[in-house]
This record gives sequence, structure tokens and C-alpha cells, in this order.
Amino acid sequence: MLSARLPELPFALFALLLHFPWEMLQAPLWVGMANLAHAEGVRVCTIAALGDIAIALAAYWSGSLAARSRLWLLDPPRGAWIAYLLVGLAITIAYEFAATGPLAFWEYSSSQPRLPILGTGLAPVVQWLLLPPIILWLTRVHVLGRISERSARAHADAKR
Repeated sequence: MLSARLPELPFALFALLLHFPWEMLQAPLWVGMANLAHAEGVRVCTIAALGDIAIALAAYWSGSLAARSRLWLLDPPRGAWIAYLLVGLAITIAYEFAATGPLAFWEYSSSQPRLPILGTGLAPVVQWLLLPPIILWLTRVHVLGRISERSARAHADAKR
């Protein structure tokens, strides 16, 4: 029952499965992405999605610290939810601010809506408000399914 012992594994997989398509869909909101060769665009979005997984794991572990359990997703307390969402959002906003400002890693196209004051793109912020609850739910369903499956197998073995 690896999922229950290491919930981060299915969590990271679900994060990849949701963040990668999001990165592909929002690519036109960054300068130069529309002009890249397909393979290069996929490479850039893959790297971005891997960064999203790192942020998601940091956010998940902040929820774990708040709940004092790595399995907090099974019955998420409010504090863990808040830590999870706020840490992911804070890292995203800080990184976008730095990457489009002093670090100059990339720049937004004119079609990217921006947050007032900070100038951070709206698409990455919306990404971190929409996807984390879905990722957590998918992981929860997966882990509970694995626990239930193991329990059913143990029950069947006991009857033999």
C-alpha cells in the first residue's frame, strides 16, 4: 500500500497530469511561446510543470506540518487546507514576480491579465487556486481506494 505510505507519489503524478496541460494552454500568454517549435514549446512547458510539482509538494508538506500528518488529505483540517493553498499561492506569486522582474526569465504577453500592484500574471494565480483542490481530491480518492482495496483483500484472505 505504497500510496498510503507515500501519498506524495500519486499527488505528484496528479499534479503533473493537471499542471502540464495548463502550462500548454496558457503558453500564448508569454512572449515568444507562440513562435517556438512544437518540441521546444513542449520542453518549456514540461520544465514549468516540473516546477509546479515542486511548488505543489512544498504546499502539500506545509499542510502536513499544519496537520502533523502526511495523510492529512484523508480528512483535511482547515489549517492544513489554508497552509496548502496559501503556501502554493505565495510561492507562485513570489516566483512570478521575480521571474518577470529582477530575474527576467520570461515576460508576459499583452494578452496576460495582471494583478494590480504586483503585476503578477492572473493565469498562474488562477492555476494555483483551481488545480490544488482538484489534485488533492484526486489523490485522496486514489489513496482511499488503495486502502479499501487492501482492506478487502485482507478480509478475503481471513475468510479462507
